[in-house]
Amino acid sequence: MARVVGQIDLSKNEAILDAAIEVLGERGIAAPMEAIARRARVSKQTIYNHYGSKAELVRALASRRVHEITASLETAEGLDDPAQALAGYARALLSALLKPTGVNLYRMAMISAFEMPEIARAMFEAGPKESRARLAEFLALESRAGRMNCPDPLQAAEFFGGMVVATHQSAALLGVEVSLTEAMIDQIAAETSSRFMRAYAA
Repeated sequence: MARVVGQIDLSKNEAILDAAIEVLGERGIAAPMEAIARRARVSKQTIYNHYGSKAELVRALASRRVHEITASLETAEGLDDPAQALAGYARALLSALLKPTGVNLYRMAMISAFEMPEIARAMFEAGPKESRARLAEFLALESRAGRMNCPDPLQAAEFFGGMVVATHQSAALLGVEVSLTEAMIDQIAAETSSRFMRAYAA
């Protein structure tokens, strides 16, 4: 079946995002769109058809990562078992923070923040800010259901994110090796969730 005008080719869209995070992570935010197009095996115009600017492309990259991080909050099982959902969020957040491509992209956005503030703003708004907002929505929902007691869900979400990230993100951004195995990440996620649930017990 022919694709209707304006409909996004999802496989091509994923190829663009995969290529973008690699190229921008390797070469920095100033990397030309041509390089991303070559890596994705599409035309530069195709990228601009999907995303009107590099800032919007970065926004899409951040949104995709947030979707992965918050996936555990959006399941029926997660809603019924907030401790499990929070552990899943923590695990995904910490894993995402330590991925080399993601770290490199975040680092380059920080370095370029004064020269290209629109890109840094897009990454923050669609990334950390949106991730915390979705967590806050989850905490508010759990509080209304009587499974938790978070008078200020957004503040609680910030507390939880800070507990998970700790110094690991700073170390990664500064190029200091962070030696966390999958088992260690699981332990941090479970411990953070357990302590948080006790702090905000209903």
